[in-house]
Amino acid sequence: MKTLHRYIWLILALAVIATLFVSSSMTYKQQTAVPFLERVLANEPFKARLSTIHFTYAGDPVSVQESGYFAFVEFFMRKAAHVTTYFLIGLFASIGLREFVKPTWLRTVLTILSAAGLAAFDEFHQMLTGGRQPTFDDVMLDTIAATIAVVIVLLVSGLRRRKPVVRR
Repeated sequence: MKTLHRYIWLILALAVIATLFVSSSMTYKQQTAVPFLERVLANEPFKARLSTIHFTYAGDPVSVQESGYFAFVEFFMRKAAHVTTYFLIGLFASIGLREFVKPTWLRTVLTILSAAGLAAFDEFHQMLTGGRQPTFDDVMLDTIAATIAVVIVLLVSGLRRRKPVVRR
């Protein structure tokens, strides 16, 4: 049991990575949430407000006018999934490696570079999957999400170390 406890954070990171790999193996058609959104958001809530948002992502225009209401909402769901997945990978890996990689700077660099490499590999994997478009922008988004998680772990660890011990 004690051995499992040593590895629990790394096991969680691997579980997220395995889920990511399965998700990346699915074609866009298998994975799209548009039919679900069409049922759940049939009244197109906030469409007027969302219609005012226009920007470019990975060289493509993103707006309600360009892609339609449901695809626009799905775009944000997909990017939120990227951020959440890589945030969790960065968080779990950073905590999990504390016991195995002692210099904090090395653990930090190793975790961030590993997340960036995984993101690049994931986009390559998507390139091999039908109906998916790999983008460098997603690699950057994923790396930033993992980096934010690592920085939070560093900040919390620093605060915990500085907290004075109250003795009675």
